[in-house]
Amino acid sequence: MATEYKKPKKIKIFLLATILITLGGVIGVYIGFRQDSKISESVPESVEPDATLSVGKIQQTATRKGKKEWSLEANSAYYIQKMNQMVLKDLTVTFFLKDNSEVTLVADQGILKTDSNDIEVSGNVMVNNNEYRLLTEKLSYAHNRRVLYSSVPVTISGTSTQVVADSISFDLNSKKLTLEGSVEATIAKNFKL
Repeated sequence: MATEYKKPKKIKIFLLATILITLGGVIGVYIGFRQDSKISESVPESVEPDATLSVGKIQQTATRKGKKEWSLEANSAYYIQKMNQMVLKDLTVTFFLKDNSEVTLVADQGILKTDSNDIEVSGNVMVNNNEYRLLTEKLSYAHNRRVLYSSVPVTISGTSTQVVADSISFDLNSKKLTLEGSVEATIAKNFKL
């Protein structure tokens, strides 16, 4: 007479637990791999063949004698070492003035020259402070002189004024504004001196 071999209950539980643990490990590795691949997708690939480094979300601050002069943030950037340039996309630069006020610059793209800290921006350039807003297509910043300047037309608007000029320079230290070329100003009727 043949006897039927029955597996003990403990072996069944052990095998089931081993399968569940293995399955959990495989799922954990898969989820971890997917998270790692999402991180690498957020780092932009540079279309510039000479780019040494490409990064997403960058922040840099320039100081002189222990005081912050400007702070820059960009959504993506790539660095070209042989030209000492950081090419930036969707950037914001905040300039800190001596009287503790701030001037904020926003642009579609820009170049930070890493050897001089000079900045060139273009595309929907907007510069704001508490009183005025400047709009232009190109603007540059000379770090050693602390001057913002543009040789393309600019529009400056405030609460009751609007000024259009062919070119502009603004000294961040002295707050001196120089307009050149064809300059037109519009002042609202209710403007009071």
